Formats: sequence, C-alpha cells, structure tokens
Amino acid sequence: MWKFHILLAVCLFTAEAIPKHGRIIGGSNAHISQYPFAAALLISRNNEAFRQDCGGTIINNRSVLSAAHCWVGHNAGFRVRVGSTYGNSGGAVHNVQHHITHPDYFFDWHNIRSDIGIVRLASAIALGGNVRAAPISGANFHIADNTNVMAIGWGVTAPGAGLSEILQHIQLRIINHGTCQRAFNAHNVNARTVCAGWHTNGHGKCIGDSGGPLIHNGVIIGVFSFLGSVCGDVRWPNVYARVSSYVSWIQNNA
Repeated sequence: MWKFHILLAVCLFTAEAIPKHGRIIGGSNAHISQYPFAAALLISRNNEAFRQDCGGTIINNRSVLSAAHCWVGHNAGFRVRVGSTYGNSGGAVHNVQHHITHPDYFFDWHNIRSDIGIVRLASAIALGGNVRAAPISGANFHIADNTNVMAIGWGVTAPGAGLSEILQHIQLRIINHGTCQRAFNAHNVNARTVCAGWHTNGHGKCIGDSGGPLIHNGVIIGVFSFLGSVCGDVRWPNVYARVSSYVSWIQNNA
C-alpha cells in the first residue's frame, strides 16, 4: 500500500499540501447546458472576494450536494453559483443558509470517511433552462467495473496553473474496488465509496474539483472526495462518496 497523506481536491485552504506537479489532464471544455445541475461553491476568507473552490450538484431548488471537507473546519464565507459555464462569473449566485454534514464524516489527513454533505441555500434556485436538479442513484444501484462515467469540475488543468474558469469534463472508468483499496486502505475505500480513473496516466480530477459529481447516464452516482499524491496517476484513482449508500440521508435532509 502506498503511504501518503490524503490529498483533498480543495485549493484555498490546503495549498501547502498540494504537490506542484498535481494536475488534471485529458479533459476538455464543457458548457453548462450539458450539465445544468453543476454548481460552483464560492469561498471567501473576508466575506468580500468570493472565488470558486469546490463543486457541487443541484438536487432541488434549495439544496446542493457536495463534499463535507469543503466547509468543515474552515472559518470562511460561502456562496453558490448556478447556471454558468464559468466558475467566477455569470449565472445566479445564492447565499448559503447553512451546511448539513453527514454525521459519520471523519477526517484527519490520513483517513477520511463519509465525505458528503448538503449546502442549503438562503433563497430558492429558479429551475429551468441551464439550471436543473439532477437525479441521484437509488439505494440498490450497482455499477460494473470498467463502466464509462463522466466527471466535471473547475479544477486546475495544468502544472502550476490556477483553477479553470471554464467548466471541464472528462470520461473516466469505474475502477475495481479491490484495486482501489490496495492503492489506499480499507478504511478510506470501503463499501460507501466508488473509485474512478483511467488505464493510462494523464486522466483524472484534481485541485478545485472537490464535491463535484461522478455521472452515469445523467444520474449522480458519486461525490468527489480525495485522490492520491499525484493527480491523473493510474496508481491512485479518484475516490468518491458512493451516493447510493447515502440516499436515505440525502432525501431526509435535502
């Protein structure tokens, strides 16, 4: 098993832990019309300059599904942008009323579990056009190894670069659970996670993509949680909270 600190795909608050060569490669520009459920989580340390730092998924007109580590332990202000291809402009921006973190969430830089939560907005999202709620996978959903899936986000796209202003998408494949466990460990990769990657280097998500969805046939099956020491490396798949394991909790809290 490879030994390393868990690398969360958050930019603003974990910069010192980010390897300079970490990157997402192999994706391409997307348009919000392709993923109208995409949401950009905006974060500010001074409640003035809000910048995209995580992703999320609209699941109803007041709730966005994302990763708990995007807000837990961060003394910051939060907003959400919807309906825009761009992470820091366009669309509509909503204030956050509060965050709902899964009760089993745990993180200590070596271990992370149940990294999922809901952002409740202070005002209702106007659904329609390029702003729509996404369906989530059911409790009995199963996806086979090597199935093609899509991942999206505004994360970094090149070594040393900042976050992408334009929404990116990339095709990945479901990685065998045992293979993913051997890359990390059985505590962090368990029955409540799903892993995705590619068969060659240079494909995957990275810094700034936390909380973004893993998508199969238009259905949200995962919430991006963490990766290994190097982004886009075949040794370390991207690890997602498995939405089917949290359906009841999501429905009861959204």
